[in-house]
Amino acid sequence: MSSSPEGQDMMEVLACNSNQLADDLVATGTNAGKRQKLVLDYLKVADRDGKSVTAEFPDGLDWFNVTEALTLQGSLRGKVVVLDFFTYCCINCMHILPNLKRLEHMYPIEAGLAVVGVHSAKFKNEKDSNNIRAAVERYEISHPVVNDNVSAMWRKLRVQCWPTLMILGPRANPLFVIMGEGNFEDLKLYVGSAIRFYKEKGEIKPHPLPLNLAGTGTIASNMKFPGKIACSVTTADAGKDSNEEQLFAVSDSGNHRVLIIDSAGTVLHKIGGKQSGFLDGNFSKARFNAPQGVAFQGSDVVFVADNENHAVRRIDLKTQSVSTIAGNGTQGNDRTGGKSGRDQLLSSPWDVAVYSTRDLDMSFHADEASVPSKDVLLIAMAGIHQIWAIFLEDTIWWKFKKYGAGTCWAIAGSGHEQNRNTSYPHSAAFAQPSGLAINRVAKEVYLADSESSAIRKISLADGKVMAVAGGDRNPLVSKRNPLELNSSPSLTEHLFRSVPQDLFAFGDVDGKQYAAKFQHPLGVAYNPLDGCVYFADTYNHKIKKIDVTTNCATTCEFREADGSARRFSEPAGLCLDRSGQLLYIADTNNHELLVANLADCSIRPLKLNFRVPEELDSVGENRRSGITLKPTRPITMHPGAGQSSLRLTFNLSFPGQTTKLTDGAPQQWSLELPSTEWGCECTKGTIDTAAGQTLQLLIAPPANDASMNGNDPAPIALNFKLNLCEGDICFPKEFTVLLEVQYTAKEVGHTNVERYDAQETYEVQLSREKVSLQQP
Repeated sequence: MSSSPEGQDMMEVLACNSNQLADDLVATGTNAGKRQKLVLDYLKVADRDGKSVTAEFPDGLDWFNVTEALTLQGSLRGKVVVLDFFTYCCINCMHILPNLKRLEHMYPIEAGLAVVGVHSAKFKNEKDSNNIRAAVERYEISHPVVNDNVSAMWRKLRVQCWPTLMILGPRANPLFVIMGEGNFEDLKLYVGSAIRFYKEKGEIKPHPLPLNLAGTGTIASNMKFPGKIACSVTTADAGKDSNEEQLFAVSDSGNHRVLIIDSAGTVLHKIGGKQSGFLDGNFSKARFNAPQGVAFQGSDVVFVADNENHAVRRIDLKTQSVSTIAGNGTQGNDRTGGKSGRDQLLSSPWDVAVYSTRDLDMSFHADEASVPSKDVLLIAMAGIHQIWAIFLEDTIWWKFKKYGAGTCWAIAGSGHEQNRNTSYPHSAAFAQPSGLAINRVAKEVYLADSESSAIRKISLADGKVMAVAGGDRNPLVSKRNPLELNSSPSLTEHLFRSVPQDLFAFGDVDGKQYAAKFQHPLGVAYNPLDGCVYFADTYNHKIKKIDVTTNCATTCEFREADGSARRFSEPAGLCLDRSGQLLYIADTNNHELLVANLADCSIRPLKLNFRVPEELDSVGENRRSGITLKPTRPITMHPGAGQSSLRLTFNLSFPGQTTKLTDGAPQQWSLELPSTEWGCECTKGTIDTAAGQTLQLLIAPPANDASMNGNDPAPIALNFKLNLCEGDICFPKEFTVLLEVQYTAKEVGHTNVERYDAQETYEVQLSREKVSLQQP
């Protein structure tokens, strides 16, 4: 590890040392002892070098989730600080948020960790504090976030890319830097080692931070950040002559559910709950996690891009059930595909669209109308910048390749984050594709390529990728532009690789093809009635349209009943009704659905009518009672011990051979101790199923507890919130284990001892019918 010689930039040395450490850890393999020693040796040198960063958060910046501004040399002194440099449009930045949340559960603020999000905007729209506040709530960020709208910390700390994590010691001394996503094991090792290292040196302080979570409070529309909307289809060519009821599916993303409504706004089905999860089952038991894209197959089936579950779900309106057709709740990095169901890992699917095609096998049919069509589900895979497809039936696709029913494949995009158009679909490149719309006559799919700020299209006849409007051409530029990284590069790769200029060619300009400029569009819809692509120019807070015959883009202006122009707030989804005359819009940050009449440019809100009032639903959910379990005997502690410890082990078992914990679903627990004098390193978390189906807790009772005078303490309460499956049926189990504690002199002898260690083991037997507690 090198130190900072005279004239060499401290942050550059930090990046070099951190990259070298990461390489050394890879070379070490999985040996935990060697890995910890490497990091400890690194910390000793880094601490000896020990200069504090001179950067400080400037005065006057807007902060979120705290009641007052934080400073590195003030409120954050005495903490190991993780600075998360992010921009809220960036999918790679979104991917590390769950890891930061896991880290915060492992090391609460009082234990010495402080995570601070430093928002450093890419787009102009992202510098607005109101938009950042909405993003903080939408992504359920609970740590402090600062709007560094002038990128002061970014420049002072020499940050080069999103996302970047910079870890500082308790004196604001730089320790590590991590660039890109997919580094949780290193992050956990670095932070845990730093907290232990500085705790032994007496430099960690347990003081709290002035937290105050941001929130919108009660939202009158009963929706929260609606993402996408889709209209049902019929077997009729355009659907307008059909008497079948017109339905709409809405992804109520902030409430983690999907709503099925009619054209008047009556809510026919609420699918999922207001708490995130990953569960199949009936409409009340199923759970989603920030769902985005929705698409009908006919009028009875809805496919859902379950974004933060990294899965595609299938809603059957006839059986009122939800199933998973791809993904298992964990993020994948596969850029090829070929598997089916839960075996195929996905990465942040953002939109879906159903396309019907005959087999592309060049066979001749005298009566083309009699040739059966095959349904293919297209997926905008934002997390790895590709377009994927699930072949719902055996299908012959481009270049006569055969795909089996249910298999999931990448069909376009290299996986590099670029704006590259080409006749070869796998050589093309996208930048966080987030919206899909099909032109069935032209056999094309239009896509909102959000990070290149462009609308693009793919020929569904041969896979050719073409520009429509926005963005720029394909030339490359020098290293000076910041990158968005989905893996951790070496310093050399980071500093010298070129990036497509297109990712920064954004603005708000009407015009033809490349002359038009947009800002992070998320939603797109094609209208066969007028031959236009309508799209949500999300960060410009506008709805625009493109004439596909001329590639000219213009802004749509809609008037409300009082004659005023409608002002949107980051609209993200839109669709046409079957007539092609009404445009339904998800006005995301206004938590509202709107209906625009394309004939007279009027617009009105679509107020939802819930058959059961929402407030009754939420009360019912909060009042659900769980099961309470008690062991046959209490825990016995020594009343005269100077120091005590209590080790609890809970083994989960399943008497039924088909019962198991649901793969990828959260398995949560929380601990309630008798008083604040009792301690435990962690009081809530999740069960790591990869490490076994066991929960171990080490509890520290107070020394010489006063309860030995005849007043035993309140019981220890351990609350479980688990998700299980039996065959194809998934279900939640919530229960509480109450453990009585007795300080009994008769059992242990009423003599003072220096230390007393107790341990108890319990077996929790779980099935669909019951849950029981056994004590060996």
